[in-house]
Amino acid sequence: MDALLTALADPARWRLVNLLSERPRSVGVLAQLAEARQPQTTKHLQTLERAGAVTSRRTGQRRVYALRPGPLRELAEALGRLADSAEQADGASATFEHYGRSVETERLAAQEQGWADGRSFHFRRVLAGGPEALWAHLTQASLLAQWWTPDDLRLSELVFEARPGGRIVQEYRDADDRDGSDRVVGRAEGTVEEALPGERLGYRLSPQLPDGGPAFTSHVAFEFRPADTGTELDVHYRISDSTIDSADFIAGIEIGFGRSLDKLVAALAADPHHTDIDTRSAT
Repeated sequence: MDALLTALADPARWRLVNLLSERPRSVGVLAQLAEARQPQTTKHLQTLERAGAVTSRRTGQRRVYALRPGPLRELAEALGRLADSAEQADGASATFEHYGRSVETERLAAQEQGWADGRSFHFRRVLAGGPEALWAHLTQASLLAQWWTPDDLRLSELVFEARPGGRIVQEYRDADDRDGSDRVVGRAEGTVEEALPGERLGYRLSPQLPDGGPAFTSHVAFEFRPADTGTELDVHYRISDSTIDSADFIAGIEIGFGRSLDKLVAALAADPHHTDIDTRSAT
C-alpha cells in the first residue's frame, strides 16, 4: 500500500494512470499523450509496475501497459474506511469540529474579566454498581486515571486527597507522548471542599494558563444515590473567576467533561463491584 501511494503521488504518474484507465497503451503512445520524453515515461511506468498499479506485456516491437484495477480498488476501499471512521457522528473528528465551533463562540464572548462567572453545567448518569464503587472511582488515583481525562490525553501527574481541604493536582500530556518528551498539555490545581463517602463529593479546581495563573475556577459537586439499576449520579459544575484567556478552556467543558463521565460509566460497567474504598486520601 505504501509503495502504491508513493507511486500515485507523482503528478506525471497519475497522468499515466488516467490514460491507462481508458485502455492499454504502448510506451511510445503514452509518452506522446503525456507530452513527455520516452525514457522518462518508461521509468514512471516501471515505478507504477513495481507498485502493482499496472502490468505490461511485450507485443512485437512494443511494450504495452495496462492498468490493474484490483490494487486501486483496495486503496479506494482503505481510503473510504478512513473517511467513514473520521465521519462518525460521535467520533474524534466530529468532536474536534464541535470544539472548534465552541472555541469561536466563547472567544467572541470573552471580552472582560468575569465574563463567564455564574455559568453552570449539569450532567446526569446512571452507573452500574453501588455508591461505594462509585466513590472509589471518584477518589482513588488509580481509578480516577481510568476516566478523568479525554481519550486523546493522559494524566502524567494526579493527586486527589479525598478529605475536606485535601489537595487536587492534575497534569495532562498527549496520550501518545509515552516518554514525556513533548510539552505538558495542561495542569490544574484545586482543593476538596466536601467528602461524604457514598453520598457527596465537592471540590474546586482551576486550570492553569501558560503563564501559571488560573484560567478560571470550577466548582464541581457530585451527588449520588442508590437506584434500581445501580447508582444515579448528578454533577453540578459552576464557573467563577473567569479570565479573558479562559475561553478555550470553557469551550471544552461540556464536551470534555461529558466524555469523561461516559468513560466513568464504562469503567463502572467493567468493574461494578469494586468496593476498595480509601477514605484517607488518593495520591
